[in-house]
Amino acid sequence: MPKKRSGGGQSPTQQAAKFLGVSVLAGAVMAGIALPAAGALGLAAKGSVEGFDEIPANLKRPPLSQRTTILDSKGGRLAQVYSRDRTVVELKDMSPYMQKAIVAIEDSRFYDHGAIDLKGILRALNKNAQSGGVAQGASTLTQQYVKNVFVEEAGDDPTKVAQATQQTLGRKVKELKYAIQVEQELGKKKILENYLNITYFGEQAYGVEAASQRYFSKHAKDLKLQEAALLAGIVQSPSRYDPVNDVAEATKRRNVVLQRMAEVGDISQAEADRARKTPVELKVTQPRNGCITAAKGAGFFCKYVEQIFLNDPVFGKTREKRAKVWNQGGLTIRTTLDPQAQESVQASLKQHVYKSDKVAAAAVLVEPGTGRVVGMGQSKPYGYGKNETEINYSVGSDRGGSNFGFPTGSTFKPFVAAAALEQGKPVTQEYPSPYKMEYPSPVRACDGKRWVNDKRYTVENESETEVGPYRMKEAMAKSVNTYFVQMISDVGLCPVVRMTDKLHVVQGNGDKLPQAPAIALGSKGISPLTMATAYATFANRGTYCSPVAIESITQRIADKEKSLAVPKSTCERAMSERTADTVNTLLQGVVDSGTGQQAGLSDRDNAGKTGTTDERKNAWFVGYTPNLSGAVWVGSASQQVKMTNISIGGVYNALVYGGQVPGPIWRDAMNGALAGKDAPSFHLVDIPDLDKDKDRERGRDRGRGDDRHDRDDGGNGDAGGIGGFIGGLTGGGTNGGTEPEPTISLPGGFFQGQDGGGFGGNGNGGRR
Repeated sequence: MPKKRSGGGQSPTQQAAKFLGVSVLAGAVMAGIALPAAGALGLAAKGSVEGFDEIPANLKRPPLSQRTTILDSKGGRLAQVYSRDRTVVELKDMSPYMQKAIVAIEDSRFYDHGAIDLKGILRALNKNAQSGGVAQGASTLTQQYVKNVFVEEAGDDPTKVAQATQQTLGRKVKELKYAIQVEQELGKKKILENYLNITYFGEQAYGVEAASQRYFSKHAKDLKLQEAALLAGIVQSPSRYDPVNDVAEATKRRNVVLQRMAEVGDISQAEADRARKTPVELKVTQPRNGCITAAKGAGFFCKYVEQIFLNDPVFGKTREKRAKVWNQGGLTIRTTLDPQAQESVQASLKQHVYKSDKVAAAAVLVEPGTGRVVGMGQSKPYGYGKNETEINYSVGSDRGGSNFGFPTGSTFKPFVAAAALEQGKPVTQEYPSPYKMEYPSPVRACDGKRWVNDKRYTVENESETEVGPYRMKEAMAKSVNTYFVQMISDVGLCPVVRMTDKLHVVQGNGDKLPQAPAIALGSKGISPLTMATAYATFANRGTYCSPVAIESITQRIADKEKSLAVPKSTCERAMSERTADTVNTLLQGVVDSGTGQQAGLSDRDNAGKTGTTDERKNAWFVGYTPNLSGAVWVGSASQQVKMTNISIGGVYNALVYGGQVPGPIWRDAMNGALAGKDAPSFHLVDIPDLDKDKDRERGRDRGRGDDRHDRDDGGNGDAGGIGGFIGGLTGGGTNGGTEPEPTISLPGGFFQGQDGGGFGGNGNGGRR
């Protein structure tokens, strides 16, 4: 009686006999003999194998997963991403040596037998019986191809992969039946082509083209005899015969393949001998998979593109379907990223902020009128090591960014001004704007509700010398807090909310802004991309265009290519041209003679606004020309670093403010991005100044239009339950150290809006 294995089960001889029975069955079917589902040889006994006729008639051959290539707008490669590093090529693009080598070592009778090689089975049976184990397999190249199809269909699911490779009689019968189908449908050459494209060659390389590039840095069509033999030898055991890790073992295996090629007549013995004497010479190309390998510092933009693909319904109705297309790969994605703009962004960030600094910086550039994102980067590189991060500070949480964005400070004030102008307020609108005042109350909100200052909250300006009355032009240039608090109280909260809705300004987590006067001072977290896109509306004379990052996508499946639909920018009017032109004129004053002078461009029309927040935890500059808009944020993602007495980019800063650190980053990034580009002009409006005699009578010094007075956001909040996240409401920036830090009394509940809910801390910078 045959011996049983120690763990139970059948001996090798018994298994081989059963395998022979299956092979005979398959041969009979191939010959056209119809057998019942539960037929001879007991193939359906006790569920040991599914009835042969019950196996689905057609083998599902999913498109082979391939690498996806992400390109910039000029066609330069940014990154390659893949679940399988594979490039499908036709048989004519594979070296004849490669074709002969794989057939010789894996199935030398490939062209002589059908789906099953009965002679090979008998030979393997005899060999295995003599050895008492499994010394030789009997699967044909066609059967191996079918097995690889099962594995490919399983994807990265370990359970499905195990089922696709398990050594059971049931799986073997399925393999046999489908091998018959494949032989009939495809023919030998196509089977060989498919096999060489699907099989695994180790070192993350699937298919012969990827393997040739990995080990020899050349195309598969250019493989020499000894190189082809090396690759063919790897297939049996990619880990054992890996030439990168064990060149001696790989060389022995290569020589076995060469000898086998001589034995079957593919090459002469002399050719084999010469090739065997040739040492293995590798020219390894390291795997470069994923956004972490992106060129031009575009790792975060690359990840942004991936998140768009996985989240936008244009690529599939469900996230699961979209992920399946992404993982299948074979995509060529041309993006909107302009290489000149991207290089300029990265150079500016590198110059002004070190990756080892306590704070980080993020910058994003958007094209007005098209919404094209042309530059995106940050000072801490994409990665998982020290002074690296995988969080994209430029975008919202739904695109891989911070949970809540970052408080924007006074960069929010232009939205209030635009809302007031749309409501008919004149650009010469004047408010008393005292140094310090209580928030006016009540303030109209939407749906007939109102905000009431029943706790007597106060707000103040940067300096005690900043005392009104002020008009809009000077108030914007000097970033006068009390002016804009009076303005939002005058026009009401609803016009401002409607304006930010039209500009698609939402918090970093996607929530709408609360209806409370503090939003006028940038108290809530918003992403740099959102701010750059909103400001691009001013540059585009009042028409908002949604941001886009993808220009086109082609998908290659087998030897066919097709174009995929991509998200398009949608443009809609958010304000009148007159309002936009007026805001442009106001913000041009900021860079000409106001808080943003250090950011100003010297060779073209430009405008912008500074912003600094509570305890100097965030500093911003958002600005634009008629043909490019950009936002720069500097701060701590965790919102734990106060930017006082701090070194940033090797420069000591007693106090950081929007015009001082973010401003120069914006200036240099824009200068490089716009070099050689057209310099169109704004459509400016005439804004009369206050009468100078009246100005002198007020006893105010009008000669101080510099960055010392960019105390954008009031003063310091107390410990009344809103912590450090009041943001723009309670922080600021100043270039001097002589003026006192103003304070604001803000007990808990200040941010209660129309729904009665609290609008307290967002807890910026957390992981997704």
